[in-house]
Amino acid sequence: MGERFLRSVRLLAECMQTFERTSAQHVRQLGFTHSQFDIIATLGNTPGMTCKDLGDKTLITKGTLTGVLDRLEQKGLIERERGCDDRRQLFVKLSSEGNAIFQEIFPQVINKGKKNFSDYTDTDFDVLEGALQKLKESLNRAVD
Repeated sequence: MGERFLRSVRLLAECMQTFERTSAQHVRQLGFTHSQFDIIATLGNTPGMTCKDLGDKTLITKGTLTGVLDRLEQKGLIERERGCDDRRQLFVKLSSEGNAIFQEIFPQVINKGKKNFSDYTDTDFDVLEGALQKLKESLNRAVD
C-alpha cells in the first residue's frame, strides 16, 4: 500500500476546504463569519445549551467561542444566562432576533449547499457515507 493513503487524505482535505470556502463565502454575504453562523445554526431549533455543549457540537475552541459569543451578544442575536443549579455553568440561547435570523438564513445556506450535491443519487450518498464512516471508525481506533 505504501503511501497510497496520502492521495486519499489530500483529496478529502481538498474537498472539505472547497466546501468550506464556498459555504463561508455565502455566509459572509449574509453578514456573518463562519463561526458565527455555526453557532446560530447549532442553537437554532433548540431551547439553547451550555457553552460546553455548544463547543462540542461546533468544534470551536473555548478561547474562540468566547469571542464569537461576545460579538453575537453585542448584535443582540444570543442571550447568555448563568445556570440556576451551578452558577459556573453558562447557558446560551438565541434571542428572538437571533431566532428570526436563523429562520431567514439557515434555509438559504442549506439550499446553497444542496446545489453542491445536485448530481448525487441516493446510491452515491450511501457509498460516500459508508466510506466516510469506515474512515472515521479507523481514525477513532487509532486514537484509542
